[in-house]
Amino acid sequence: MVADRIPLRRGTNPETGFWRKADKTLRHYYRNGSRACRGLWWELRRPQLARPVFVLGCSRSGTTLVYKTLSESAELGSLQRETHDFWVALHPLADKAYATHALAATDASARDRAVVSRYFYSQTGRVRLVDKNNQNGLCVPYLHALFPDAHFVYVKRSPGDNLNSLIEGWGKADEFATWSADLPADVRVDQGRYTRWCFFLFDGWRDYLTSPIEDVCAAQYLAMNRAILDARSTIPRSQWTEIVYEELLNDPVGGFRKMFESCGLSFGPGLEAHCRTVLSTPYNAFSEIKADKWREQKNRERIERILPRVSGIAREMGYEP
Repeated sequence: MVADRIPLRRGTNPETGFWRKADKTLRHYYRNGSRACRGLWWELRRPQLARPVFVLGCSRSGTTLVYKTLSESAELGSLQRETHDFWVALHPLADKAYATHALAATDASARDRAVVSRYFYSQTGRVRLVDKNNQNGLCVPYLHALFPDAHFVYVKRSPGDNLNSLIEGWGKADEFATWSADLPADVRVDQGRYTRWCFFLFDGWRDYLTSPIEDVCAAQYLAMNRAILDARSTIPRSQWTEIVYEELLNDPVGGFRKMFESCGLSFGPGLEAHCRTVLSTPYNAFSEIKADKWREQKNRERIERILPRVSGIAREMGYEP
């Protein structure tokens, strides 16, 4: 951005506290001013989002890796962060009695389309963007109704590793439960070890308020992947891409090249270089990146108990648990 290249006065030392603060202040006001100007421009011309890319998948399945890599494309606008707060504000959980984060095609409206287009255009200055949050997979019919030309990228991860990472994620409530402070429920998962609901709400989540943590995570894995697989048949094949997380680990350049091409995006030398090293500095990983690592982790016995429960959906996803 231009704001990132604002020069300091000749002879100044950018390492001094004063100039660091001044530079930070200039960037802040520049960004805010740019957003305001783009918002005004949108009100005048109302450019609509075109072919947005929505990343789908269960929480802790590798969606952040895919989203951040797509965000490297010069052809896409990106907020470089999750957007669940924005989307939930359009359809507050309280209005649905906190039943679920899912949205149906009938929830889409012209007002929503305008609000979403204005928000992302004012933030990025682009009409094609990439978006990701924990709830996207429950809202495919809604997102497709809003933007019939949208492209969906579904990230699949093997059940053992995904469940292990979900369990670990539930232990990081300050990161994954920031949205649930006002949830009208007494969460006592795993004999009270977990008191804040993490990731997303699915139909029937209240049945798990006092369940073992592995049961909760299995229910989330099932609910999210079931919703995505059910929605897949309603989306034109040319607007749907599936990514196997384990294949990305084996060949990130080849895997991401196919993904970019399927989204109609170029994959040049810069992106190839990025993908060659992307696994060496992982996004939001809890431990070493590798496949089938759940068998070496402390949650192995818990996961072995519930794997039969998710075996059906795993087979539909292409896995043999």
